[in-house]
Amino acid sequence: MSAAQKPIRLPPLKALRVRTPNGKPERPCMAIMSSVLSCWASAGYSIAGCSQVEQALRICMDGPRPAAPRKSEVNYHLARFKDKLTYPEKKRR
Repeated sequence: MSAAQKPIRLPPLKALRVRTPNGKPERPCMAIMSSVLSCWASAGYSIAGCSQVEQALRICMDGPRPAAPRKSEVNYHLARFKDKLTYPEKKRR
């Protein structure tokens, strides 16, 4: 039998959902900020030793924000297909 004729069997679910379909958002300045903080911690907050890293952080923070990624449509399609799924019947005693 083909997959189109045989129904998909899943345990009873309240909703079919993917929790984070897009994954975590990318933070481009986070690595530079952590290097600034570690430089300050090691140099004792001196301006002379960390000026290049601070400048890189300023450039990153002042730059344009990256475009937001397109929202995933997987949960919309899962909700559409939920009605077409069949669940196994409970065994009677």
